[in-house]
Amino acid sequence: MSTGSNAISRKPQAGAGSAAPAADADRIDPRRLIAFMSMAVGMFMALLDIQVVSASLSEIQAGLSASTDEMSWVQTAYLIAEVVMIPLSGYLAQAISTRWLFAISAGGFTITSLFCGLSSGINEMIFWRALQGFLGGAMIPSVFSAAYSIFPRSKQGIIAPIVGLIATLAPTIGPTVGGYLTEWQSWHWLFFINILPGIFVTVAAIALIDFDEPDLSLLAKFDWFGLAALALFLCSLEYVLEEGARNDWFEDESIRIFAVATVIGGILFFWRALTRDVPIVNMSAFKDRNFAVGCLFTFTLGIGLYGLTYIYPLFLGHVRGYNSLEIGQTMFLSGACMFVTAPIAGRLAQRVDPRIMMSAGFVGFAIGCWIMTKVTADWDFWELAWPQVFRGVSLMFCMIPINNVALGTLPPNRLKSASGLFNLMRNLGGAVGLAAINTFINNRWDLHIERLHEALDQSNAVANDWLADMTQRFSDQGTEAATMALRQLATVARGQAYVMALADIFVLLAVTFMLLIPLAPLLRRPRAGGGGGGAH
Repeated sequence: MSTGSNAISRKPQAGAGSAAPAADADRIDPRRLIAFMSMAVGMFMALLDIQVVSASLSEIQAGLSASTDEMSWVQTAYLIAEVVMIPLSGYLAQAISTRWLFAISAGGFTITSLFCGLSSGINEMIFWRALQGFLGGAMIPSVFSAAYSIFPRSKQGIIAPIVGLIATLAPTIGPTVGGYLTEWQSWHWLFFINILPGIFVTVAAIALIDFDEPDLSLLAKFDWFGLAALALFLCSLEYVLEEGARNDWFEDESIRIFAVATVIGGILFFWRALTRDVPIVNMSAFKDRNFAVGCLFTFTLGIGLYGLTYIYPLFLGHVRGYNSLEIGQTMFLSGACMFVTAPIAGRLAQRVDPRIMMSAGFVGFAIGCWIMTKVTADWDFWELAWPQVFRGVSLMFCMIPINNVALGTLPPNRLKSASGLFNLMRNLGGAVGLAAINTFINNRWDLHIERLHEALDQSNAVANDWLADMTQRFSDQGTEAATMALRQLATVARGQAYVMALADIFVLLAVTFMLLIPLAPLLRRPRAGGGGGGAH
């Protein structure tokens, strides 16, 4: 009898003992959560600064007495330097630990932000912007790798929306924040705004991050030749993509030189990466089908994220004549939709097949772009509202499941390098998308101008009536009235041709997003409970 009683009494104890480890495994360590949220602030700053200057370039140009061509390098220098650090960050995190890499990155970003704001000349600004992008670039992939290595899989419904929201919201609201800061104070505050949060993030990184230990032996094995090849490859590629459309691509000698440098750098980099025992960028993650296909999806997502953030201000500024603040206020709707959708998408990602969810997101992108194919020069906030709603919601429906599928099931020891490559693909998608968009718009603009000129000949009764009316309005100019009327007609035709070119690019984008959907079945659905959690 006593034996039976002991056996019965032991059963609850065994059950309690097994439940305790399970509960601990699903528990989020408050210290790590605070550390992660501090890292997320740093990532937000690094991503925000890509676009924060875009709506205020004219004010910066006036303040620095720079030319229009020089001003493009305020953004280009940041992007080129950042794109080198992002894939390199995985190796550095393993060598010196996430704590010290993030602290150096956040601290360097803060100091260079101060010097950007204090710049008195364009060359000085470009130098500090390049250094700002390089130092800050390590924060972005570090947050992604931490999200999938230090938290249990069961909590990804909380963590994944935070990462996805920051990665998409920061570039989207960049023009809005920049417009308000410039209007409120001056363009210097586009950079000074980083100082206080930057100090907080740097201190928090040193005090709280304890996710891993450094492997200083990797510093002795650092492949300097591989780094030079990586820099040559990515810097040259970014230059070609940024400047190609502006300089008529291979008609320009500098584009041809950098294109050759891209090929040479790419060959040397991949040779080193595939033959070295300890490459500075570990490409082994591409052997995982989910990661490889996920990179293709995030590449296309980069087009939707950065490409549409570029096109909407282009329309509002060039066609509607909005200033930086008005552009920011109009673009805010996309950000608001992302903020509202993020927690919903996070919950759905735990219950819905991610392939279905991301397909729905790309369909939403396509619908938003298709609505914009009807754009006219009279469209204002309300006509642009639904396309922005579709864009904001779709970004969350795409970003979260793509991140989960590509990174959420990788083993922790591959996450750091994989995170750098994954984020690099999104940035390259944005760069390729912007280059293609600019080239396509310029070509279609020229085509539509030519067609409108052919249509507006002397046999066109509507054009003749319009010219007669305008000539009458300019009658006080004497013999110049007819010439001024013709100039006015040419200006109207160019503006209309530009709107038609923008409508054409939205057709192309809608088709691009729809073509990606049949590739979703190539992804394997992650197993429940797989991946993530508690790596050291």
